[in-house]
Amino acid sequence: MPSRHITVRPASATGIDGATTAALLRRLAQIRTDLAVPQEFSAAALADARAAADSRPSAPTDLTGVGFWTLDPVGSMDLDQAMALERDGAGYRVRYAIADVPHFVTPGSALDTEVRARGLTIYAPDGRVPLHPPILSEAAASLLPDHVRPAYVWDLRLAADGTVTNAEVARAMVRSRARRDYLRVQAEVDAGTADDQVLLLREIGAKRAALEAARGGASLPMPEQEVHQDGSGGYVIELRPPVPAEDWNAQISLMTGMAAADIMLRGGIGILRTMPDPDPGAVKRFRRQAAALGVPWPQGQRYGDFLRSLDRHNTRHLAVIHEATSLFRGAGYTPFTGEAPEIRTHAAVAAPYAHVTAPLRRLVDRFGLVVCEALCGGTPVPDWAREALPTLPDLMAHADRRASAVERASTDAVEAAVLAGSVGQEFPASVVDVTSKGMPVVQLLDPAVVGVAAGPGKPGTDVTVRVSAVDVAAGSVRMDIVGQR
Repeated sequence: MPSRHITVRPASATGIDGATTAALLRRLAQIRTDLAVPQEFSAAALADARAAADSRPSAPTDLTGVGFWTLDPVGSMDLDQAMALERDGAGYRVRYAIADVPHFVTPGSALDTEVRARGLTIYAPDGRVPLHPPILSEAAASLLPDHVRPAYVWDLRLAADGTVTNAEVARAMVRSRARRDYLRVQAEVDAGTADDQVLLLREIGAKRAALEAARGGASLPMPEQEVHQDGSGGYVIELRPPVPAEDWNAQISLMTGMAAADIMLRGGIGILRTMPDPDPGAVKRFRRQAAALGVPWPQGQRYGDFLRSLDRHNTRHLAVIHEATSLFRGAGYTPFTGEAPEIRTHAAVAAPYAHVTAPLRRLVDRFGLVVCEALCGGTPVPDWAREALPTLPDLMAHADRRASAVERASTDAVEAAVLAGSVGQEFPASVVDVTSKGMPVVQLLDPAVVGVAAGPGKPGTDVTVRVSAVDVAAGSVRMDIVGQR
């Protein structure tokens, strides 16, 4: 599916007037109020953050001579990870530096209390609501280039096929050499101008992806619907498939999370990111749905391989992708001390897995890092981290629900603003799903809008929809299916 950009701004050329833009901004602010999204940090938490930012961090090892670099979306400042890749005989060595957030957040402090209540960084169209104050997340703790920073450095040794043969983590001082973004890295690869580090990332990422396929791992190839500021006073909504560089980078993070889970399970303490295997009834239902859409799932083929075969540009395949969300449910966090938990794997990863690579943006990672570093160093897990483990699933579940609700409501609001001047107009669309009440879910390509429509329509069919009513203040759009295509 092609990427589409729709900019919402007062300029007359867009058809969006100033009143609509103002209504959109009011709606976005109201969403945060309605969903009780924390806004400003307390004075006490900010004082803690400033004191931490002014501190002089130290670590047992100096790795500032290693050529670490970061890879993130364009413009990112909260840089959790930096990597340094090299060949190691027939295999590879991956050193993966993760921001040392535990250095900056004192257990039991006002900052710690507020961060636990937030749980996650929330990304909204008109700005992010950070997990940590920006003086830390975008400055003192961020692995920005040309700054010496404390980090938890994972040292991963890989065989020639990408299999991890040894993994450990320890604290060190690091200095990133460069901040790169996905689009630029992908353009360099496509143009044949990428340097050795990027080419090694591609090579390792491809081998790790092959291992994921071999063990039965799966990812849902859903085109992402993104809403964000465009940097010039407007808002952009787009359907954007990820570029390969994002997948290569994700494989490094997944590999590290799998190594962390292995360390935790061997050490008898930790917190895993788990997801059960799909319910047999859901699998049977999905098989029927895929067959009805004319895209049958071959018997004997693993569902990860089937999903990888689907084409986001094909209407029927896109409908199958939407239906496949029923196979990706039940993810959560599972803490344990002593005996390993009954459910210890993440079905989509097809292996035990833990979150440890994004501590600036996700609460649970801070504790996973501390646990793994203690286990690797042969020291006791600190009491404050051990005692927090049972509380983290509820904290993260609450944060996940709030972040998802903000994302859904914000997208609805921007879609309403985009379509505010289109009442009475008709657009080509595809039916990609149905609601629990049997109403068609339609996807427009231009503008990039996904919503519920009234009228007859089966998943996998192409239709024409009419925009019948828009309420920007409520973030709602009414669409009616008026014909088949």
